[in-house]
Amino acid sequence: MKANVNGINLYYETHGTEGPWLTLSHSLACSTAMWGPQIAEFSRRYRVLSFDTRGHGQSDAPQGPYTLEQLADDLAGLLAKLGITRTHFCGLSMGGMIGQTFALKYPGVFSSLTLADTTSRYPAEAAGAWADRIRTAETQGMQPLVEPTLARWFTDAFRAARPDIMKSIGAQIASTPVPGYAGCCGAIPKINLTQRLKEIACPVLVIVGEQDMGTPLAMAQEIHSNAPGSKLSVLSPAAHLSNLEQPAAFNSALDGFLKEAA
Repeated sequence: MKANVNGINLYYETHGTEGPWLTLSHSLACSTAMWGPQIAEFSRRYRVLSFDTRGHGQSDAPQGPYTLEQLADDLAGLLAKLGITRTHFCGLSMGGMIGQTFALKYPGVFSSLTLADTTSRYPAEAAGAWADRIRTAETQGMQPLVEPTLARWFTDAFRAARPDIMKSIGAQIASTPVPGYAGCCGAIPKINLTQRLKEIACPVLVIVGEQDMGTPLAMAQEIHSNAPGSKLSVLSPAAHLSNLEQPAAFNSALDGFLKEAA
């Protein structure tokens, strides 16, 4: 389904028929399809909303650059369109950055906030790597980014054991519109919310794969130590897409947290 919000058409799906809302927000260069194990599990007890971020999947991909505030406004518009006034939120990587930005801009909407494999700030020296990715996408397309991204996102053992998931995620990366990828790559390194995490009033869970190279354990620990009362769950072995590499452990951590938050 699509909804026209904030000047673009956003693709979204809803699963489940009863219970509180749980909103899922995906990683850069992925789509709602990356949440398969979580949708299957949580739609039995929650009404699950998953959506394709601006520039990704089946959502519109206008020319950027984008900002995290704009991406949070997209979500606010979608929730308003669907009449959702309260929801739990789980975002991974870029999705977690959108979640932090939203929680600070729209306090009172999130019943809880789960931040998986994400960061609240990047060091200044990280900007060069993001600029390189934009340059590659704009000059060569997305295909050259597929293998290096999969190598960062999954442990070697998991990549060898699950070619089906490599094929699925690889296809999502390859099919991400270049303007959407570049637009979000412009927004991501500008995040700088560590000092404001204490303002987030809802319960916070931080999940991270112990072998995550994209947003390492230290970044998760920094969020945890700056968000009073937050919980930290470290999954191993797992790299960046810990929801796919350790789905049972990820779901268990999220399930226990949501029950407490309720």
